[in-house]
Amino acid sequence: MESSLKTKLNDDLKQALRGGDSLRCSVIRMLLSAMNYSEIARQATLTDSDILGIIAKEIKQRKESIEAYKSANRPELAAKEEAEMAILKAYLPEQMSRDEIMSLVKKIIAETGAVGPRDKNKVMPKLMPMVKGKADGQEVNAVVNELLGG
Repeated sequence: MESSLKTKLNDDLKQALRGGDSLRCSVIRMLLSAMNYSEIARQATLTDSDILGIIAKEIKQRKESIEAYKSANRPELAAKEEAEMAILKAYLPEQMSRDEIMSLVKKIIAETGAVGPRDKNKVMPKLMPMVKGKADGQEVNAVVNELLGG
């Protein structure tokens, strides 16, 4: 059975082709290609959760490219990457705010009894599945370090 997100991507690709939106077409094709590659590597169909992970990975790559292009004084390439990233972000669920992440981290710290930086390995395994696709991993890591005094 095909996931609803994959169906939406295929439908959006058809709309972009009809509308002549070449940037959206190329981004969606790249995403579908990454998904197919992942399916072949895993030898299993992808769930929506898996697809969200792929989208998050692609967004992270775009962020890194933007930084590299800006440091190399290539604003036109950075702008293209930012446009691609905006298209990709449209497929992610609404992202958690820093306050939401902080309250969730505090709750998990209380549940696990974590008290310091050494207890980070108790908190992260419980926390990451809850925020996958909804929050940036670096942001979550920063909040955990801040609250555990790391």
